[in-house]
Amino acid sequence: MLLAFICALVPVLCVLKIMSDLSKVKDLRKRTGLSFSEVKKALDEANGDVIRAMKVIKDRGVAVAEKKSSHEVKEGVVDAYIHATKKLGAVIEVLCETDFVARNVEFQKLAHELAMQVAAAKPGTVGDLLSQEFIKDQNITVKDLINQYIAKLGENIQVGRFEIFEI
Repeated sequence: MLLAFICALVPVLCVLKIMSDLSKVKDLRKRTGLSFSEVKKALDEANGDVIRAMKVIKDRGVAVAEKKSSHEVKEGVVDAYIHATKKLGAVIEVLCETDFVARNVEFQKLAHELAMQVAAAKPGTVGDLLSQEFIKDQNITVKDLINQYIAKLGENIQVGRFEIFEI
């Protein structure tokens, strides 16, 4: 109400506010890969606070992942990461519900990121892998990363198995 009154008096302030909101949405979309409407909802819920909006998005991703966790995963991809030295490599099986998602570029990107994580951090088990800090963003765990992709792609995603090869 007050903002509408101010906008009627000083339209330039409203344009600046809209530009600011759009830049926040653009930034969050780039960071999360979620749709415009999902990011806008999170920003609205957080009253424009980007940090709180990220927490809202993370919480929603966890909720979606919990709902999807009972869905059977019978499709997926096998991906590999070979270090530049050619002396270290990792192969990983990442599972999803449908071949449609398995062929999705974003899902395949996740599989490659996870193969790189395995090669770099050398977890002993899938549980160890999921609890590790993600090598490209220490603010999240590998499980958080997978939950983001579950929210983005709308399917249950699980790590099946992995193997590390090192000379």
